[in-house]
Amino acid sequence: MPSVRRVSHEFLERQGLTTVFGNPGSNELPFLAGLPDGFRYVLGLHEGAVVGMADGYAQATGRPVLVNLHAASGSGNAMGALTNAVASRTPLVVVAGQQVRPAIGPEANLASVDAPALMKPLVGWAAEPACAGDVPRALAQAVFEARLQRRPTYLSVPYDDWSADVDDNALAVLDRRVLRAAVPGGEQRRWLVEQVASARRPALVLGGDIDSAGRFDDAVRLAERLGGPVWAAPSQFRLPFPNRHPLFRGVLPAGIAPVSAAFEGHDLVLVLGAPVFRYHEHLPGRYLPEGTRLIQVTEDASAAARAPMGEALVADPGAVIDVLLEALGVADRPAGPYRPVPEPLTAEGPALHPEQVFAALREEMPEDTAYVVESTSTNAAWWRQTDLRRQGSYYFPAAGGLGFGLPGAVGVAMAQPGRPVVGVIGDGSANYGITALWTAAQHRVPLTVVLLRNGAYGALRWFGGLLGVPDAPGLDIPGLDFTRIAEGYGVRAQHVGGVAELRAALAETPEHPRLIQVDTALTTPS
Repeated sequence: MPSVRRVSHEFLERQGLTTVFGNPGSNELPFLAGLPDGFRYVLGLHEGAVVGMADGYAQATGRPVLVNLHAASGSGNAMGALTNAVASRTPLVVVAGQQVRPAIGPEANLASVDAPALMKPLVGWAAEPACAGDVPRALAQAVFEARLQRRPTYLSVPYDDWSADVDDNALAVLDRRVLRAAVPGGEQRRWLVEQVASARRPALVLGGDIDSAGRFDDAVRLAERLGGPVWAAPSQFRLPFPNRHPLFRGVLPAGIAPVSAAFEGHDLVLVLGAPVFRYHEHLPGRYLPEGTRLIQVTEDASAAARAPMGEALVADPGAVIDVLLEALGVADRPAGPYRPVPEPLTAEGPALHPEQVFAALREEMPEDTAYVVESTSTNAAWWRQTDLRRQGSYYFPAAGGLGFGLPGAVGVAMAQPGRPVVGVIGDGSANYGITALWTAAQHRVPLTVVLLRNGAYGALRWFGGLLGVPDAPGLDIPGLDFTRIAEGYGVRAQHVGGVAELRAALAETPEHPRLIQVDTALTTPS
């Protein structure tokens, strides 16, 4: 009779989930026994870094990825990082070890009591199989739920289940396929085309799902056909449109009143691949200006259901773009030249202005470089200096939780070994996922980390001003030397002191991970 472990390994192999990001404990060892030769286990030294790396890897490949965590303790350590994966709709399949079945009820050490409830409501689906024979089917459900919902799933498996025998019925899971079609029907298609074609002043809002689905260039063609302004949705985790395109107006401000003000004068706002909307600052006002209609197109049924205004169509935004391009035709006139990049601002004293760093990246790195950015206080400087025209050029922590940047950059670089990848990381955020440097060194990932050191939690200082709390403690972080930390993890590092030295360092093509530390002046996100 085949074992649960053998059937599960074969199912994962057939589904392409052969790269496993994990940090195992004793409960996980029976699952890991006898992994087939085609599997790769990517060890992370902390569960937050494990999930961050898997998040970046899954986003860059567009496919579900397996994450292996340890019972309640490891799962709990990973939950902060998991919030970013949930917000970016990343299909992670988290499999955690559980105590043997007889030990769960008495709450033996390393038993995770009510394990599925631990990860709710973060994950889209969570379970612990009722018996060993149901493990292969439940594992398949975890994979298919992650793929269909594009959200992390969680499966807790008692470790004595893996060696249990199953009957031949369990083999039926090996040939399973679950497909999804989300093209709007005839009546929906006619309604949508009519609404868009009849709009006098349409505006377009694009979400990160557009870039995740590989529809970056198609979105440009649709925008140029409509001829109206284009925004990225608030709290953006991917860039869905070239940021220097003449129609691009930037990322919408994450407040009710300023979003409404941006839409003033537009009779239709078409939102593709984004929730409506992920606000941040509480700036109350009308959701929409008088006379403005909003139509949201998203695959995320939950996002459509919870939106406070507008009409929603639950469908594949990419398929809707195809429908609109077919119905509306090509643009009548060219969109015009891309906007030039301004001269970078400079700072007084020895520290560089972040704009000088970003200008050097733009000019020295190849045009197809993918950037994983986690430096929130330099947000305004970043968008002033970058010129991103390729799909998959930008990744950002989707839920705002620090710790995604460094691990995410490692994951993206592992997923796309032929593409240059740069992690732009602030010194405040770097500490949350610093152990990812060890994984990068062990796998010789050709990654460049540009570490911006300003000695403070800069974004929090800015928020302190907004909230009327200028004297909050705990906002300074002096005395950190990331070159020595990186070298301790096996990553080559250097501290550059000026623009010329920075440019010379960036001009090198890395064959393994490297960290470039540069001191920068304190700036604000906007």
